[in-house]
Amino acid sequence: MFYFLSKAIDFLVMPLSILLMLLTYGLITKNNKRRRMAVGLGLILLLLISNSFLVTKVINWWEPSVVNIETLDTTYDVGILLSGGLIASKKPDAHQPYLGSHGDRVLQTFQLYKAGKIKKILITGTSQKFMMSEGKGETREAAALLVKWGVRATDILFEEKARNTRENALYSARIIRKQFPDQRYLLITSAFHIRRSAGCFDKAGIKTAIFPADFYGGYNKLTFQNGFQPDPNAIADFSTLWHEVVGYMVYKIVGYC
Repeated sequence: MFYFLSKAIDFLVMPLSILLMLLTYGLITKNNKRRRMAVGLGLILLLLISNSFLVTKVINWWEPSVVNIETLDTTYDVGILLSGGLIASKKPDAHQPYLGSHGDRVLQTFQLYKAGKIKKILITGTSQKFMMSEGKGETREAAALLVKWGVRATDILFEEKARNTRENALYSARIIRKQFPDQRYLLITSAFHIRRSAGCFDKAGIKTAIFPADFYGGYNKLTFQNGFQPDPNAIADFSTLWHEVVGYMVYKIVGYC
């Protein structure tokens, strides 16, 4: 129930959904004052979320600092890699995998392994049913890439039932308690997703160190282009961030993180 409810809430509170509702209300209302207010609010919202300077500022505030691999002074027994965008599944008939929008997580996991910072890799998350039935779920595809790059297949474990971050934590915790109790764990996921995922693992009783990957923030010097020219990429980045912030708040309210 929570899974479907969260998807419905997600749709209603996303920036473009709010913009659409404001414009629709402005179109159908017969009150001129309310029409101007709805259109004005929609315009302000659009200007804010399309401003790459402001959006990058907010993302930089939300995301944790970079962790450089060479600064890690601990070897972790398990690196926990969260799936979701690791592999692009738009071409299911392709024989080779394509990195997805969050594929940097795979690269960072590989670098951690080759640097001797993690001994085992646990990849957690499910994929679409038809992909899973063909053995092309992103956990398996990401693992195949890692093996091609030089990771031993015996050092990769799978959790393939989780549909969301809470289930990532709960189902991974079962594997970890059974096979790697009381050891050291490193959580690898996108920087914007670190707060919620780390909180979920804490709630599941698994204390992890964090390794953020897939950063959306970056340099933030004000220029005419990023300060005044609307940027569709900024809208996409803000939508990703806003989705995560809302998810984090909902998880906090219900006690999942």
